[in-house]
Amino acid sequence: MRLLRPVAPALLLLGLSFFTACRALPEDPPATVESVDLNRYTGLWHELARLPVFFQKDNERATAEYVMNDAGNIDLVNTAIAPDGSQRSVTGTAVPVAGSNNAKLKVSIDNFFAQIFGSPPDYGNYWILKLESDYSIALVGSPNRKTLWLLAKTPEIPASKLQAYIAYAETLGYEVSELIINNGH
Repeated sequence: MRLLRPVAPALLLLGLSFFTACRALPEDPPATVESVDLNRYTGLWHELARLPVFFQKDNERATAEYVMNDAGNIDLVNTAIAPDGSQRSVTGTAVPVAGSNNAKLKVSIDNFFAQIFGSPPDYGNYWILKLESDYSIALVGSPNRKTLWLLAKTPEIPASKLQAYIAYAETLGYEVSELIINNGH
């Protein structure tokens, strides 16, 4: 218990900083797709690229499994996979933001920080920026451009398609030079 005392203020400050940074909508938020059919969006997604995030190690890859629930929201399981094959998962819920045609979701993860700091802002923290017409590839980011994921229903996509999505993210103002690429892993 004594070891947690010096760490607790740092964790609280980190969580508070994250919460505060997510509260303000930027003046020029990125454009999203026009609409999303959540039934088609559900399924298993593989992370092909992402900006670094504090909750996932740089050498980990991830999957996200989305399932529609009876309330019309999405239950999710995000799993980080280490190079040695070990896994750790978190669960949560994605709720469509009113008026966004399901292109913006408010994702809440069932963890310690979410319980303390509450759910994300009303404009959502998971914006679908680009989506293949067959729902096989999606580019997802936060409106403040701090997080970005390239997801696909397969573990790998052609390099030309990967580069096209990265180029599109750059036009939206995301810092693509920092992307961690997992295509094919």
